[in-house]
Amino acid sequence: MEVKLYTLSTCSHCRAAKQFLRDAGVDFTFIDVDLLETIQKSAVIQEIRKLNPRLTFPTIVVGDRVIVGFKEQEVREALCL
Repeated sequence: MEVKLYTLSTCSHCRAAKQFLRDAGVDFTFIDVDLLETIQKSAVIQEIRKLNPRLTFPTIVVGDRVIVGFKEQEVREALCL
């Protein structure tokens, strides 16, 4: 199951989500949106808005499930942990 995070490099909730996944041994990819170049950033923001119209962080995608914010219990359920 693919796990992808859209994060901000300065966001404490985003850092906590990444650390939780690392500690749980989950393979995941992430994009720190604030560190992208302008053109790339615009494309990723459009991608996130389709998943999370409010464009808040972190936006966590586990398979086809979207979790907005770091909600540990929801992430555990989505990952069957």
